Amino acid sequence: MKYAKLVIENKSRHTDRLYTYRCTDDTRIGQVVKLPFSKGNTERRGFVFDVTNECEIDDSKLKEISSIEEDISLTEEMVETAVWMRQRYGIRYLDAVNCFIPRGKAAKNGKQKNPLSNAKGEHQNIDNLTEEQKAACEEINSAIDSGRQENFLIKGVTGSGKTEVYMQAAARTISKGKTVIMLLPEIALTKQITERFVGRFGKDSCAILHSHLTGRERFDEWSRVRSGEAKIVIGARMAVFAPLENIGLIVLDEEHESTYKSDMTPKYETVDIAFKRLMHYSGVLLLGSATPSVVSYQRAKEDIYKLIEMNTRYNAVELPDMSIVDMRQELRKGNRSIFSDTLYQSMDEHLQNGEQVILFLNRRGYSSSISCKDCGNTLMCPDCGISLTYHKRENAAVCHYCGRHFDIPKECPRCSSKFIKFIGVGTEQVEEFVKKEFKDYETERFDLDTAKNSREIAAILNRFASGKTRILVGTQLVAKGLDFRNVGLACVVSADTTLNIPDYRSAERTFQLITQVAGRAGRGLKKGEVIIQTYNPENLAVTAASRYDYEGFFAEEISFRKLMKYPPFSDLIQVQFIGDNELETESHALECKNYLSNKEIDKNGNEIFGPKGTHQISKERDVFRYSILIKASKGSRNKYIYYISKYGEYVTSNTKLSFVIDVNPYGGF
Repeated sequence: MKYAKLVIENKSRHTDRLYTYRCTDDTRIGQVVKLPFSKGNTERRGFVFDVTNECEIDDSKLKEISSIEEDISLTEEMVETAVWMRQRYGIRYLDAVNCFIPRGKAAKNGKQKNPLSNAKGEHQNIDNLTEEQKAACEEINSAIDSGRQENFLIKGVTGSGKTEVYMQAAARTISKGKTVIMLLPEIALTKQITERFVGRFGKDSCAILHSHLTGRERFDEWSRVRSGEAKIVIGARMAVFAPLENIGLIVLDEEHESTYKSDMTPKYETVDIAFKRLMHYSGVLLLGSATPSVVSYQRAKEDIYKLIEMNTRYNAVELPDMSIVDMRQELRKGNRSIFSDTLYQSMDEHLQNGEQVILFLNRRGYSSSISCKDCGNTLMCPDCGISLTYHKRENAAVCHYCGRHFDIPKECPRCSSKFIKFIGVGTEQVEEFVKKEFKDYETERFDLDTAKNSREIAAILNRFASGKTRILVGTQLVAKGLDFRNVGLACVVSADTTLNIPDYRSAERTFQLITQVAGRAGRGLKKGEVIIQTYNPENLAVTAASRYDYEGFFAEEISFRKLMKYPPFSDLIQVQFIGDNELETESHALECKNYLSNKEIDKNGNEIFGPKGTHQISKERDVFRYSILIKASKGSRNKYIYYISKYGEYVTSNTKLSFVIDVNPYGGF
């Protein structure tokens, strides 16, 4: 008789442990099974994490696995990674497992619809690599050929040909009988990259995995990958969990993007998962960006990553000239518009010359927040604690975190005042202004409100690529890796949007976005122009970005991080307690802080802040959130996660509170 240790598919944290069942001799780690669970013997799914010949529990007290699912299974490496994720992020076993298994069901008729069936397969001539591309390929291919694990960071200016280097590395990996994962920060970018990969490697060799696929499409693509039919998986961050074996290469394009950090449960860092999976297979990790994250660049300085630099654009066209517009001067001139005179005139000039324009504002909606004029209360989502955004077209208050829509209140829920005001500017308002002022030119908005699925994304990009759309207004979707040759002008409508975010990364994020937006202009034969509008023209992130001075910015930023003991010199761990009783919620947050402070953890450089609370008032219910923030010195992170998880088990077992652990979170505390 053999015994299986399993994770049970049950949402309760009370069942977040391994259960022992009797099993047959052919039971294997990674199998998905059906089994009787709890006193009522309700049929549940289970995931086999271990198989042993011996068991300390009385055999008569054990239940037996009922059956094995044939169409889904995990590899031992996936199980190993799931266990590691639980320890590293303090998440449940089931949350980790769900990252690896597909949602949806197989097609009833057994016929699979390939999401790549309409891919055009764009093939580009690869004979003329630049000297920098050749040097990069030689170094990466050497690591692939050796079969050793290596980590590379390509710091390449926009348009330097990083994508071709990725494809060359993928081809070398496939030739060695290994598999490839190509990760992108946004689903919107998959179309252009996918067509290049399909053109090079064929539709049958490629698969795509992202959240815009239907449940059936996702299951079918997952099955193609698991069966070994597809050797290359392309997608957003969820594709890092693709059921490939013998992974030889994982690429993170635009590695600096915050979208690689999951802000939903489970909260994980994509680069961590990639690194862990490649450790098992001795594969190559390839990160690419024109503006590497401060953490990644510091790792390159410490030789954790091998740095490859590509400083010249592929077509030898110079980078666009950047100019900073001081919006304070515009106010003094009496211009209260969101457009400076400089931007207005430059747009008119480029449009008359037949060129296209990209306008970037990292804030969707019409107005960024809704507040009471009398008491100052800002409307918040009762579920997420995030301020609601006004969307004029829908006449609704929208939570950009969970997507819920609310009616605009006629009076303040706190003080009953009828004076409700809308604050700030979003892409919807910019679009409205442009359509009024430049009515002779086709204008389109590209954000998560207008591009909700792959079909809408493709339609917007196709219209812009064809030249039908002359002005594209968008959020960070327009800043990420899109390659259009007729863009003469790109503008950051308000650099202050990211500068004013209460996050220690705000300067880094601002520098990156300005540089990435600048990279959308002048990708053809003309040089291009970039305008940065800001009320903080002396800010280092703005001035350094306008000079393309990454090294200068990094030197200042890394000194600040070291002084303040921010990552990469520490790990930040946020623990949030959520409940409907303020006293109970706050007391447990404080108790957790005291509990951690008394543990035998190296106190050198460690600090615990809080608790800090927020209160959401709504017609539905009151929600209280109290958080503590741990600044954990290097080497102490896992100990903190262990003790936080232990305290969390106590809280969820004895109260109705919920709690969330977020390692190195984005946003303020």
